[in-house]
Amino acid sequence: MHRANPMALMLCGSMLLRHIGETVAGDRLEAAVAAVIAEGRTVTYDLRPTRDDPDAASTTEVRDAVVESMGRDEKL
Repeated sequence: MHRANPMALMLCGSMLLRHIGETVAGDRLEAAVAAVIAEGRTVTYDLRPTRDDPDAASTTEVRDAVVESMGRDEKL
């Protein structure tokens, strides 16, 4: 079904990166997740106004949007 929201796991990953001294990488990942949420276009059903929103993104689509966001803005 690919309905799970992967953002919490990604944010845990950003904390892990900071814990092991990879502060820049952790900050980049967190900023990319925040950018995807702020954009609001590629979010899972639980971040949509209604739970049955047909435009809700899949887990994979959210992952791809975060990866794209990291690559799109080198400042992230």
